[in-house]
Amino acid sequence: MKYNMMTKWIFLSMFSFATSIVASKEKSPNIILIFIDDFGYGDLGCYGNTLNRTPHIDKMAEDGVRLTDFYVGSSVSSPSRAALMTGCYPKRISMHVNADPVPLMGKSRQVLFPISMKGLNPSEITIAEVLKQGGYSTACIGKWHLGDQLCFLPTKQGFDYFYGLPYSHDMGKDYCALPLMEQNSVIEAPVGSDSLTYKLTIKAQQYIRDNKKKPFFLYLAHCMTHKPLDASPQFKGHSKNGIYGDAVEELDWSVGEILKTLKEVEIFDNTLIIFTSDNGAARGAGGSNKPLRGWKAETYEGGFRVPCIIHYPKEIQGNQVNHNIITSMDLLPTIASYCQVELPNNLVIDGRDISLVLEGKKNVTDKRVFYYYQRNQLQAVRFGKWKYHLGLKQRLCNAASDKMEDVSPKLYNLETDISESVNVLKENQSIEKVMLDLIKQVQNDLGDWNIEGKNVRPAGFIDEPFGRFVKK
Repeated sequence: MKYNMMTKWIFLSMFSFATSIVASKEKSPNIILIFIDDFGYGDLGCYGNTLNRTPHIDKMAEDGVRLTDFYVGSSVSSPSRAALMTGCYPKRISMHVNADPVPLMGKSRQVLFPISMKGLNPSEITIAEVLKQGGYSTACIGKWHLGDQLCFLPTKQGFDYFYGLPYSHDMGKDYCALPLMEQNSVIEAPVGSDSLTYKLTIKAQQYIRDNKKKPFFLYLAHCMTHKPLDASPQFKGHSKNGIYGDAVEELDWSVGEILKTLKEVEIFDNTLIIFTSDNGAARGAGGSNKPLRGWKAETYEGGFRVPCIIHYPKEIQGNQVNHNIITSMDLLPTIASYCQVELPNNLVIDGRDISLVLEGKKNVTDKRVFYYYQRNQLQAVRFGKWKYHLGLKQRLCNAASDKMEDVSPKLYNLETDISESVNVLKENQSIEKVMLDLIKQVQNDLGDWNIEGKNVRPAGFIDEPFGRFVKK
C-alpha cells in the first residue's frame, strides 16, 4: 500500500473541525502514558517483588486495573517505542532493525544509534497526531529513540513540546556528549544520568499545571532502569536492591509526584494514566522478570511481557486484575476511543480498542494472536493460552548478537506454565497445525527472514544525517 505525506495530510485535514466538537462535549480525559525503560515484569510490589519499595505504583494498581498478560511490540527499545506510537508491529512499519529494511541477517541490529539515517517515518500517524486532531495539547518528556535527526524528532511526529533525550542515555559515552533537548535545541550536554528522573518529573509536573484547563496527552518516557543505572542523591544507596532498587524507588516517587499534581489541580479523576515498560529487565542489571523466563532482547516471555497498570477512575473500576492478552499496540485505538477521536480507515494498524476489556465487559484472550519477532525473524506465536516457538535451523539468540542456534519446535501452555518450562508439543499436535497456519498468514502479511511481507510500509531515511551531537 502506498502511503505518503499527502495521505497523512488528507487524514489530518479530515479532522480540522474536531476541536470545536470536543469543546461541545463533556471534557475529554487527559492522557498520561508513563513508559519505563528496561523494567521487569517482577519489579513492582503488586507483581510480587519484595525488595523494591513501590507504594505509589502499587496503590495505583489497587485503584485501577493490573494487567497480567500485557505485551510490547519488541523486546528492545526503538522497535517497541515505534509499536507504541503507531499501534503497529515494528515489522509493519520497518522499524524492526536499524539498517535498511531489506531482509538481512548478520550485522543488523534493532535499536537506532546516534546520527542514524533512519527514523520513524513522519508519514506514520502517532498517538500524538491522533489526539491533536481532538484538540489536545501534546508533550513528549523523556527518551524518544525513534530517530535523532530533525525530521524524526517528536516535534515532527505530533508533539507540541519535547524535553528529553533523542536516544538512550548509555549512548553518550562512545558517540557524543549526551544531549538534553528542549524542542529541537540542545540545552545541556552532557547531562548527568543521576539527574534524569528528577528533571523529567519536575518538567512533567509543570506541563500538567500549565495545561490543566484543556485536554492534554503527556508521554513521560523515563530513562531508568536502563543501564547505566543511576538515581538522585536522596535515593542513592537507600534501597534493598542496590542501584537498581534505588532507580526503581525514585521512579515510584516520580509516579507519586504526578498523582499528587493531578489532585492539586483537580483533574485526577478525569485522567487516564497508563504505566508500563518498553521491554523486560536486562540480564544482570538487577531487575526481575520473575516468574517469566528470559530477559530483554529475547523472545521468551521475559523479553516481551511487561507490567502494565491502567488507572482511570471515571470509566474503569478499580481493584481489578485482568488476564486478557493486551498489547502496547492496543493503546492507540483505545486512547482514541476514550477521547472520542476517529482513527484513519485507510491505514492498517495492528492494535484493537480494548476499552470494554479494561472495563470488564469483554474477554478476548481465546481469540487473540501475538507474534514475537527477533529483528526480521519470526520466532514465536501466542494464540490464547498457547505459545509456539518455531523450529529454526538458524535462530537468532537475541537482539544484541549475531549468534545463532539450531532449535526444535516447542509448545507451552502459558496458563499452567508461565515460565515456559514444559514442552507439551507431543501431546498437542492439533495445536501445532493451527500455529503453522497462523505463521503462514503473518509471513504473507508482515514477512519473515527472506520473505517479503505484502503489507509493510517504509521507515524514514535521510541521505546525510547531521552529527550535531558528535564529541569535539
